[in-house]
This record gives sequence, C-alpha cells and structure tokens, in this order.
Amino acid sequence: MKLTRKMLALVSIALMSVAVTAQEEEEQSASNIQTFTPSKLLKKGQWDIKFFNGLYTQTEEANEDGDKSDIIRETFFTNTNEIYTGVSENSRINIGLIFQIRSNSRGGQGPFEVFSFEDNGNDRRSGLTTIAPSIRVQPFKNIGNFSFTSSFFIPVFEDKADTVDDGIGSFLDQRSFAWETKFFYDRTFGANKWQLFTELDFKFNFGEKSSEASADSNSGERFANNSLFLPASVFLSYFPSSKSTVFINAQQAFLIDLGNEFEQNFTQLGFGAKYQVTRVINLEASYGKFVRGNSTGLGQTFSVGLRALF
Repeated sequence: MKLTRKMLALVSIALMSVAVTAQEEEEQSASNIQTFTPSKLLKKGQWDIKFFNGLYTQTEEANEDGDKSDIIRETFFTNTNEIYTGVSENSRINIGLIFQIRSNSRGGQGPFEVFSFEDNGNDRRSGLTTIAPSIRVQPFKNIGNFSFTSSFFIPVFEDKADTVDDGIGSFLDQRSFAWETKFFYDRTFGANKWQLFTELDFKFNFGEKSSEASADSNSGERFANNSLFLPASVFLSYFPSSKSTVFINAQQAFLIDLGNEFEQNFTQLGFGAKYQVTRVINLEASYGKFVRGNSTGLGQTFSVGLRALF
C-alpha cells in the first residue's frame, strides 16, 4: 500500500511528538529537585546523602517578655550529615543515620572563628555532638507526598563543666536524648512551576534538669531537657526550570516546658535557592532571620547544603 503525502506528514508529526515527549520525560527524570522533596521516599537500593552546613550568629536577644537587648556576638556552626537508603519494594520505608558536628564561639569573637574548630573548654567549643538512627515512612499508599521521619538523637560529646568564671559560659550542644518525628507534605501546582511544602516537628528532649546538674557537669547544656520542641514550617517554591528553584519560608517554633522550668518561642523568615548540578548532585543555599521571640536569640542563619541522590 502506498503512503500518501498526507499520511507521511501524519507519521512524521507522530514521530516528532514521540521524540519530544521522550525528551521531556528524560529531562523530567533527570530532575530530582522537584521529585525528591523530604515528603518523597527512595526506591529500594537508592541512596540519599546530604551535607548541610548552617552558621547562626547573633548580637541581639529577647527576654521572656519579648523585649530586645544587645549582647556580645555569639556564633554557632552546625554540620548535619544525613544518610538514607530505600529498603522496601514498595518505596515506603527508608532507613538512615544522622550525625552532627558543631563549632561555637562566644564572648564577642568574629563569626568566622568557628571554622578554626578549636575547643578550649570555654568560649570555643567544637566536636562530634550527636548521632541518630532514623527511619522514614510513607504511611498511606495512595498519598505519596505525605511521609514522616522519626529519629532518636544520642549525645556523644564529653560532659565538660564550665570552670571559668568569666560570665560567658561553656556550651557545645544540648545534652539531651531526643526523640524527633517530622511530618512532611507537599503539593505541586501551576503547571509544575509552584510547590508548597509543609513540615511539622515534634521533638521530645529527655535528661536531668539543669538545676540538678552536678558540679562536674555542664548545667547550661541541659537547658532544654524535659521539654517538647514544636516547630511548624512552610516553604513556597518557584521553579524557573526543572533543575532550579527559588523559595521563601517561614517558621514558628515553641519550646514547651515539661519539667525543666524553661520555655521559649521564636518566628523565623527566610529565602533560598536550589540547583541540580548533575543527575546526582544538588546544591542549596539559604538565609534565615529570627524576627521575634521570647527567651531566645534574634540572630541570622546562613546555610549551604550539598545533596547526592543515586
């Protein structure tokens, strides 16, 4: 049977449509910026490794009534490392490990002094602070964009008493055993150009009260023991392309007293961007500002992250 020009044209158009569709699907599959939000779990055998670095520095604080006052500079650097892998055939269970390295400087030192990673037991502290086994679960089969992550944090750093009477105070990290569960949900809309991501956390801190700390232990690192940390966060992202995004975010957090006679709350606003460098590597940068609070610092956070998905 002979093909007419009209039939040839129709075949050509069909082949071109298939090619364009295949190219679009390939480009979309190459983009994990949109696909692998914290709500989305890994397939069996996939790995997700994330290195996230946050530098928080403050020269202002708010008292329990929310009144602001100036303080000498304090800077806290946190390196958070997360490693997860998919273990279920239905992509609904991931297991992983989290560990954190911190470096702090207090007493008016420059914000970049934390990168010396010194530890003099007083106004400079650094070291590996916590490790946490973790599990991610997608509880509902038909809601793939809802999941939760549950982690148990174990403090592994040495308990050093603050023996220097200079009014600064030695602090490395919270000396708490902590059970943290994060709930994630996201929704993409506007022809895949917009995405709304929400997160609700419940973190229970366990340990002795700061008032009951012995003379050879650090009472300041026990300020949050026997409390519930409850932050709620929302992110609105726009995707100029499938491999890049910019976002704004807001967070309201409460530390609720469960026996340690200390409470605080704060509001943080921020913005940032992510970019997929290769099929495996993503980069992220963000900025946050504590705009109000009670019994909290009112500083700024500068963050840089690297994520590998394979």
